[in-house]
Amino acid sequence: MRDNRRARVCDLSRMKTSLLPLALLLTTLAPVFAAPTDLAFVAHEWGTFTSVQGADGKQMDWNPLSVSELPPFVYERNRVLAGKPVLAAKTGLVCRQRMETPVIYFYSEKARTVDVSVNFPQGQITEWYPQKSAADMGLRTTARAEKTPALHWEKVEILPKADGAEKTLPTGPAGSHYYAARETDAAMLRITDAEKKSEVEKFLFYRGGGSFTAPLTVKLDSTDSRRVSLTNAGAEELRSLFIYEVRADGVSWFPLEKLQAGETRAMSLDTASAGDAPALAQALRAALVREGLYEKEAAAMVKTWGTSWLGERGLRVLYTLPRAWTDRTLPLTITPAPAKTARVMVGRAEVITPVMEQAMLDASQRYLAGTAETRPQLVADTRALGLGRFAEPTLRRVMMAEKRAPEFSAYSWELLEKISAPEKAAAKPAAE
Repeated sequence: MRDNRRARVCDLSRMKTSLLPLALLLTTLAPVFAAPTDLAFVAHEWGTFTSVQGADGKQMDWNPLSVSELPPFVYERNRVLAGKPVLAAKTGLVCRQRMETPVIYFYSEKARTVDVSVNFPQGQITEWYPQKSAADMGLRTTARAEKTPALHWEKVEILPKADGAEKTLPTGPAGSHYYAARETDAAMLRITDAEKKSEVEKFLFYRGGGSFTAPLTVKLDSTDSRRVSLTNAGAEELRSLFIYEVRADGVSWFPLEKLQAGETRAMSLDTASAGDAPALAQALRAALVREGLYEKEAAAMVKTWGTSWLGERGLRVLYTLPRAWTDRTLPLTITPAPAKTARVMVGRAEVITPVMEQAMLDASQRYLAGTAETRPQLVADTRALGLGRFAEPTLRRVMMAEKRAPEFSAYSWELLEKISAPEKAAAKPAAE
């Protein structure tokens, strides 16, 4: 028995000895068999999600009626589907969440070709560029939306050495915030369709709307509208929150570093320090860099907001959305996969305050009591309130507060249509 045990020990010893050269060989060959890691290939994405909430914290379905101007070369569902009974552009959508201006940048030391897919299970894409056929034009049932990408950019060429490609970037009328997103060091991108037509851009761009709710709830105290409470109803921590108020007499804002999942934090707006839009823009850029964007990307993102985010009157909270939330809400697939992908989305909670509701109610009552001669001036006065694209949800709140007479409703919506139209069109007397 002892001899047998000794024999087995010797056999194991000889096995280890014989396996040693093989182990050394595999160690030597390991880098050959390992999956390649190309740290020179990086993708960065940023975008924004806007929700509108009443003073009671209820997130509303809304329609901005007018959206920030896009260049004419950007594809829109209503133009692509021309001739069909479809109202899928953002101006035709009433939804709870506005996905505004996500862009995807690529950085690479060498030229390469990738496929990029974006899914949006609880929403639909309304605008995008490049590639006319990139968006899913079918009816997206829940089952299909989970499996079919809302966008699919095929054979995207990444051109680290542009070789003049930047000279072919599409242009349009000046004034669009779209162009600010180009102010980065990202590689040029090119897509060529089956007809050999090429489109060039520095990023992949898209927008849309969805039916889901944002993780942040903002409520005003029912007895003191200057007291506000923030509640994180999501599953992950929220970071870099900025409470920002723009009034006719000035601007004030203050930061909140983080809000844990399930946490509620109350504060008084009167404790906010007086400030200005440039100071807030600087703080936002720093927060975006901390979340993973390059400095030029963060600067481009804030620049695209311009006066619409930092200059519009009202009370809003800006905050960075958790990466896990973004990946659930907006799954992204890049093939082959980059070594690193940063996705930095910002939430915007726009609050319809009692002051805004009262101003809209007063304007509607004056318009109802007006005449064909006085109504053009009343339209101008209402536009001067500065409600902008949030006039529609403000009027919705007015209508929800109590039952309104049919005549009041009809004239209120007419007023809303006129203040949302270009000023020349709005200046025409209303039809009696």
